[in-house]
Amino acid sequence: MKKATYLFAVLISFLFSSCNDYLNIEPKGSKIPTTLADFEALLRYEYTIGRTPIENALYLLNDIYLTNDKVNSPSLASANYMWDESADRIMLNNADEGTYYSLYAAISSCNLIIENAPSATEATEAEKAEVIAYAKVIRATCFYVLTNYYADTYNAATASEKLSVPYITSAVINAPWEQVSIQKMYEIMIQDVQEAINGGLPEVSMTAIHPNLGAGYALLARIYLQMQNYDKALEYANLALGQNDRLYDWNAFYDEHKAAIEDPDNYDKLVTPMQYDYVENYYLRYGVQSNYDSYEYNIPVERAERFEEGDARFLSRWKLKVDNNDTYYKALESGFFNHGGLTTCEVYLIKAECQARLAQNNDFTEAMNTLNTVRETRIRPDVYQPLQASTLEEAVKLIRRTKDNELIFSIVPFADARRLNMESNYARTLTKTYNGKEYSLSPTSHMWTMPFPAGAINNPGNGTIQQNVSK
Repeated sequence: MKKATYLFAVLISFLFSSCNDYLNIEPKGSKIPTTLADFEALLRYEYTIGRTPIENALYLLNDIYLTNDKVNSPSLASANYMWDESADRIMLNNADEGTYYSLYAAISSCNLIIENAPSATEATEAEKAEVIAYAKVIRATCFYVLTNYYADTYNAATASEKLSVPYITSAVINAPWEQVSIQKMYEIMIQDVQEAINGGLPEVSMTAIHPNLGAGYALLARIYLQMQNYDKALEYANLALGQNDRLYDWNAFYDEHKAAIEDPDNYDKLVTPMQYDYVENYYLRYGVQSNYDSYEYNIPVERAERFEEGDARFLSRWKLKVDNNDTYYKALESGFFNHGGLTTCEVYLIKAECQARLAQNNDFTEAMNTLNTVRETRIRPDVYQPLQASTLEEAVKLIRRTKDNELIFSIVPFADARRLNMESNYARTLTKTYNGKEYSLSPTSHMWTMPFPAGAINNPGNGTIQQNVSK
C-alpha cells in the first residue's frame, strides 16, 4: 500500500506546504491508513474535502456585496466585481486561491480512497464499494466545479478541441496527469458517477456529507443539463426525485420568525434550516465556509431586487442595512449552509427546464407545474399566483429567475449563465450603477472564464497547464 496522508495530516499538508510544485506534493503524516474506517474518515474531514469556495464567480455575478473600501483596492475580487475587462486577472491571481487548491485537495483525498480502499482491511467487499462510490461522486462534483470555473462552458461543437482542467487520478507523488479536453472531462465525470451508482452508492448514505443515490442521479441531471442533453437530464432528474422529492416550507419558517425578521433594529442571527438535516439534501457541501465558521454572504441592493415579490426565502435571509458608506442587504442566518451540494430544489428546476425544452405544441403546462411546486413553498400566500408561460423563452426565463435565487452562492447560477449565454434568446448583459457610473458585462466577455492561479501554472508537477483565458 502506498504511503498516504490521514485526516489532520491532510489539512497540515495542504495549508502549510508551499504552493510550489503543488500537484507534485505527497502529503506525509504519522499514520498510514490501513482499515476501511481509516479511509472513510477522510470523507468526514469537511474542511479538506467538503468545501466549494467560488467567491470570484459570485463577485462576477454580483451575488455577494463587496464593500466600498474593497472595491477601491486593486484585487482579483474587485476586478471581477466591477467587470474590469482591462484588468490582468492572471497577474492578480498570483497567490494561493481557494477554488483551485481546495477542490484539488478534495480530489486528492478521493483519489487516495479510490486507489487504496480495495485493499483496505476490516471490511467486506460491499462496504469497500460503498466508500469508493462516495469518493467517485465527490470527485466528479469537484471536477464539475473546476471545469465550469476555469474552462469554457460545454459546447458540443468545440468541446473536443478546447482544454478543461488537470485530470488527476492518483494521490501518489509525481504521478503523471493530463489537461484533458472539455468533452473528455464530461465523459469522465459521467463515468465516475455511473460507476458509483452501479457499484454501491446507497439510497441512504452514512451521513449528510456522504452523497447518496439521489445525489448521484442529481449530479448526472446537472451534468447533462450543462451539456444541453435535456432527455438525459430529465431522466436523471426524475430518478433523483424518486429518491427524495421533499421541499422545505419556507413560508412556515418565515411565520415562525416573523417578529424578529421584521424588527427594523434586529439583525441577530437566525439558525438556518439549510444544514445537515435539511429535508432537501441529497448531499451537503459547504461553500467557502467550513465547520469552523458559520456565516452567509451579504448581497447588493441590485441583487436583492431580482428576487420575486413575497419570496419567503429572501425575506428570511436578508434585510436592508446602512452601514456608514455601505448600503446592502445583511445576512440574517447562521449555520452550515449547503451551498456546494445537491438538493431536491435544484432537481425540480432542472426538471422544469427540461420539460419546457422538450414540450410539444408550445404546451408548457408540465414545466410550469413543476416550477410552481417549488414556488408554493417559497412565495408568501397573500402574493402567490401560479405562473404560466406561452413561449419557451418565457418559460425558461421564469425557471431561471427562481433557480438563480434558490441556488445563490452555489456554482449553478454561474454555470447556467455561461450555458444560457450561448443562446441569443437567453444571453444576458449584466448592468449596474456604482457611484453614478454605469457598468456592464457582456455575455461574450472573457471574464466568464476564471484564470488558473499562478502557483498552478508555474509549478504544475508532472504535467503542463495551459491557461484557458487571455487575462
